[in-house]
Amino acid sequence: MPRTMKVESPGCPPLRALTFDELGLIKVVEARGGSHGSDPKVVERWGEPEPSRCVLAASIDDRKSNPLLAVARKCGTVEILNPLKGDVRAAISDVAHDGVKPEDDPIVGLHLFKSEGSDRTSGSCIVLTCTTKGNARIRHCAFSSSPDDSASTDTATLWKVCGAGNVLCSKVDASESYAVFGGKGVEVNVWDIRKGTKIWNAKPPPKNNLGIFTPTWFTSATFLCKDDHRKIVAGTNSHQVRLYDISAQRRPVISFDFRETAIKAVCEDLDGYTVYLGNGTGDLASFDMRTGKMLGSFLGKCSGSIRSIARHPMLPVIASCGLDSYLRLWDIKSRQPLSAVFLKQHLNAVVFDSNFTDEG
Repeated sequence: MPRTMKVESPGCPPLRALTFDELGLIKVVEARGGSHGSDPKVVERWGEPEPSRCVLAASIDDRKSNPLLAVARKCGTVEILNPLKGDVRAAISDVAHDGVKPEDDPIVGLHLFKSEGSDRTSGSCIVLTCTTKGNARIRHCAFSSSPDDSASTDTATLWKVCGAGNVLCSKVDASESYAVFGGKGVEVNVWDIRKGTKIWNAKPPPKNNLGIFTPTWFTSATFLCKDDHRKIVAGTNSHQVRLYDISAQRRPVISFDFRETAIKAVCEDLDGYTVYLGNGTGDLASFDMRTGKMLGSFLGKCSGSIRSIARHPMLPVIASCGLDSYLRLWDIKSRQPLSAVFLKQHLNAVVFDSNFTDEG
């Protein structure tokens, strides 16, 4: 069984997190809080280890009734699961019909819509996917109550995000009306996903004082505020963090460096101005994007590249995971580690189930 590394901390509050790794396994980690908290433990493992079913992206709609979880796999399949039991409700093939293999055009962006058009009582949902070559699709998926029945899909929208380069990151805003994309050779651009039109495209920064131009290579991006889709935070392969305001200008409003390796994960806070950054050497820190100043580094260095950061919707906790195979939980106020669980495989993503309660 995976081992738990104990650290000196008050313990974790009651929480539930789902992790996704390179062998396609989904592991459920729960902490049953008490008066002094408790250590998180792996309570369930879904799936069998298979490299071709590596989970590339995940998105959860953790509503109280009929929650759903969407995972994108390396084989070109998007699965819709029940995040409480792990049973597969539907499987959607995202393989293109032009003969391109899934491993040559993998899914890099995935979003499960939570509001409009998703009728869980009748068994339907809407999923947005985006591949490395910029093929974005919004699909309406209808599935029956029996997991053995296949899902019927209807492609509502299909568009090309970029004409050249590789898309490496995408994010949908809280209103689920806009999406941001970026990548290697792809400048940050914002789309109105309801209309399928591009509304803004970034302009690369000018050359530095030595006349050197930094090539475009975005590795992560997110919307800074849930109530405003105009402010975007993006991390680059050249360890630079940029804040864009699409209502002001096409070039960054604020730009600064973080350590010496590529930014691998960016996550926004609920306050609308704080972001959490993780890089390729395991450094994790929080920044105030109003000034571009670092608020502080999280104590205890990860021993591998951070690939995903998740902010709990209600508790003052963030989770990080990556190539060191640990799921780490942090207190955002003190920036102290709460606990770390070793999960054996390299981890690609983590999400929280915000409706989890400690019934024990």
